[in-house]
Amino acid sequence: MTTMTEASVREFKMPDVGEGLTEAEILKWYVQPGDTVTDGQVVCEVETAKAAVELPIPYDGVVRELRFPEGTTVDVGTAIIAVDVAGGTAAAAAAPAAQPEALKDLKEEAPEKEAPQKEAKPQGRQPVLVGYGVATSSTKRRPRKGAEAPHQAAPRQEAPAAAQALQSELNGHGPAGAVTPPRPLAKPPVRKLAKDLGVDLATVTPTGPDGIITREDVHAAVAPQAPAAEPEPQAAPAAAPVAAPAPVATYDTVRETRVPVKGVRKATAAAMVGSAFTAPHVTEFVTVDVTRTMKLVEELKEDKEFAGLRVNPLLLIAKALLVAIKRNPDINASWDEANQEIVRKHYVNLGIAAATPRGLIVPNIKDAHAKTLPQLAEALGELVSTAREGKTGPAAMQGGTVTITNVGVFGVDTGTPILNPGESAILAVGAIKLQPWVHKGKVKPRQVTTLALSFDHRLVDGELGSKVLADVAAILEQPKRLITWA
Repeated sequence: MTTMTEASVREFKMPDVGEGLTEAEILKWYVQPGDTVTDGQVVCEVETAKAAVELPIPYDGVVRELRFPEGTTVDVGTAIIAVDVAGGTAAAAAAPAAQPEALKDLKEEAPEKEAPQKEAKPQGRQPVLVGYGVATSSTKRRPRKGAEAPHQAAPRQEAPAAAQALQSELNGHGPAGAVTPPRPLAKPPVRKLAKDLGVDLATVTPTGPDGIITREDVHAAVAPQAPAAEPEPQAAPAAAPVAAPAPVATYDTVRETRVPVKGVRKATAAAMVGSAFTAPHVTEFVTVDVTRTMKLVEELKEDKEFAGLRVNPLLLIAKALLVAIKRNPDINASWDEANQEIVRKHYVNLGIAAATPRGLIVPNIKDAHAKTLPQLAEALGELVSTAREGKTGPAAMQGGTVTITNVGVFGVDTGTPILNPGESAILAVGAIKLQPWVHKGKVKPRQVTTLALSFDHRLVDGELGSKVLADVAAILEQPKRLITWA
């Protein structure tokens, strides 16, 4: 019987979600033990060194066990979830087979249903796994309020031993038979903030749209939790861990805060150091009147060909760079250190640097050189929205050739950008501001910006880099060159 039951359990291992990646951090579980899953259903979100990725389960069944809690970094190839492919009945029978100690304490089904319910009250305030909640058993074991209350006194004595046995298997998830309340809605950065502050998201009152918990809600929940423990002595042990990490990182409370560097931010740091000290950087600057380009942006917004698309200066800057590359194709290359060769690319995968809560990422638009202006606008819109949602996949950040970084959105005039590893050039776009400018012999207020082009001097000499930057500036000054030069 045990062999047959165990044979029905399938383990889903952490997949290799990107080239060269050996580990990933579990950001969020979308399922709990006892939940039914179907082939292709997303069960968790993980963060690799390159991006956040949602993982689908490859078979049907009932979740039997989550092997790791949120926030755990797991090696590729390690089993992270067990699913009973025989269905709910087999899942209920399989747990006793794998947990003989739990079977002694939870022989009868009624105690199994009722004991965790009794303990759920104090357990719900423990910040062991912020926003995670306790584990869930089969849906057949959900308790009914009122009707089963008289039976709760006796099983309460048995629950701790069974919970301890199951907890060791679930790495601190909580009692496997407990009933999970509706999962609080919060974005990954908010969950991380709550975890750092020791706040249980289940106790936070959401004020965001559609019941989403915001960062302000988490901060607001820190102060009230300590006093709340005074009128409820029985909850004091659970409230104590909440109060311990309560100090927020301010100048008045703590002197220093240490933030572990991992995931995207760690990979970015390593890549930038490697790029800065491997590729000899040269940066050139040009200040240009972009008044005509800004007028064209406003006209395109009214064009029916761009209905529903996002039209902004970045769109025309990207197109200007693509035209400049077409006129000076040698800049679109990479350096092959092993073979000591320059690899010239006959395609442009245009990278767009994007700041996200997890750090800087550079997804790229594949074959951007072949896209029309509306197609480029659509691709840019999808790239930006996907990055903001934290759902950019590793494939979108591989194979870039040149990059644009728009520092102007932060009000910065310009900068000296560092090359994205493996690329030949990066264009920084500064803030577009009204400035006094000599136009047709008279000083007038004009829309002006400063462009900065960094390039790998092994691949690009000063003449080539200057031509590319000058072409971009010339197009933005006279955007009709998009037609005459294209």
